[in-house]
Amino acid sequence: MRTTINTIFKTPKKTLCLLLALLFLMPSGTAQDENSLTLGIISVTSQYMNPLVPVEREFRSLQSLVYESLVTIDDDYLPQPNLAERWESNEDCSTWYFYLRDGITFHDGTPLTARDVVNTVKTILSIKDSTENPGAYASLQYFVKNITASDKRTVVISTNRQNIAFPYAMTFPVLPSSQVQAENPVGTGPYFVEKFNPKEFVILSANQSWWRGIPKVDTVMATFHTTNRDLMTSFEYNRVDAILTRSLNAAQYRGGTSFINLAVRTHQLETLQMNNTVRELNDVRVRKAIRYAINVDELLSLAYLDMAQRADTPMLPGTWTYSDMPELFQFNPEKAKALLDEAGWVDSNGDGTRDKIIDGKNANLVLRFLVYEEQDNSVRTLAANKISSMLHAVGITCNISLVSYETAKARLKARNYDLCLAAFNMDPVPDPGFLLMSRNTCNYTAYASKEMDNLFSELRSTTKQENYRNILFQIQSLFAEDCPFVCLYYRRGAILSRTLFTKVRDLREPEALKGIAEGL
Repeated sequence: MRTTINTIFKTPKKTLCLLLALLFLMPSGTAQDENSLTLGIISVTSQYMNPLVPVEREFRSLQSLVYESLVTIDDDYLPQPNLAERWESNEDCSTWYFYLRDGITFHDGTPLTARDVVNTVKTILSIKDSTENPGAYASLQYFVKNITASDKRTVVISTNRQNIAFPYAMTFPVLPSSQVQAENPVGTGPYFVEKFNPKEFVILSANQSWWRGIPKVDTVMATFHTTNRDLMTSFEYNRVDAILTRSLNAAQYRGGTSFINLAVRTHQLETLQMNNTVRELNDVRVRKAIRYAINVDELLSLAYLDMAQRADTPMLPGTWTYSDMPELFQFNPEKAKALLDEAGWVDSNGDGTRDKIIDGKNANLVLRFLVYEEQDNSVRTLAANKISSMLHAVGITCNISLVSYETAKARLKARNYDLCLAAFNMDPVPDPGFLLMSRNTCNYTAYASKEMDNLFSELRSTTKQENYRNILFQIQSLFAEDCPFVCLYYRRGAILSRTLFTKVRDLREPEALKGIAEGL
């Protein structure tokens, strides 16, 4: 009987025996041949290879070597055919047709069919409804109205959002129809799972029948670590050929001659949320003053050691979706002070904190600043302290509270905060409406703009890419004008390696290991 992802089970723990013993004692290159790669990542909780189950960020990059999607996104952030050889839509983009490549098989030899795609989507939607953590592909619920297979190679989807960006939503991994709930299902990718010991290691072997050709690297072995310190030690002592990490310690290896440091773009957008409902922040002049007072480039250098990419709007910098408006986002403390003066906030008693008479009483410009921290990473606290110092320089005092992620999320939802340093995982679909539309899921600032809502309605009914881009630019322009919150940067990870194993120009989650199979 097949065990499913909905079943709670216990597996006897296996040891690594001779293979790992040799690997950890011998320098890289002697423990294995030149056509294999030993990789180190952080993995503490992942128990299954099934990519539909929520897992750790770096673990998803391993899964991308085993499982593939209908559509992939290229270095220019444009959708390209993958398991689907092509797609088309009707005139108003309400119905889409995806045509599968002929001759693709899963690792067990089963042919890929449209029914596999249909059942994968239905499983993703059922996970969304039945678990607290719906996983990385839950946004499909906003796009898929109905999905069917008209024949073995044709998937027909009617969608709730009739726009040209729909193919970006089709980047989920496709599983065999009979294994969508299996713990370790087979995939169609360049590697299959040879052996998997949760919290210890996984061995991936080349899929000799891969539809793109025989992979250049025969074996990928990933060893799992519990802390970034252990991970870095494994790399320093040649126990692994490469590591994938978001630790700031990777910055010290930038510019070395005996290894390669490859930047990996994450989907994690760091923001400074501002509660637009409190009296201090319901004035756009105060919110803009906060934006002008923050030196983002200094934060990147001092707090993140440049392991982040500045982003003035929610869109990905350097892509066709991003509107670059540096004149509106430059660090300008004098402009910040002028805006605060204009809003009536002055330092009447010279104590360094601005104040204002409100309803006949003197009020100080003091803000409650929430910060939550990541495991094994104190960088957000450091960034919050630097932001607080920058704001104090223009007369705004912050009282920082370090809280758990759960507490921060609850207080954001209840709008029991003034400022909060918070990160969001942005969807591959270029549509930040969940942050900016009135009363939407992650609009924690209570920002409400009829003009903004109308722009998103127009965006989601646009059938031409150029029109889509123009509307995105209008959204970003209005975002700059209304300043509901401050965008800071997209976090970056790094691959430290002793060999260059990919020619991909834009490495990003969840395909950080993209290019291993194709080689150089």
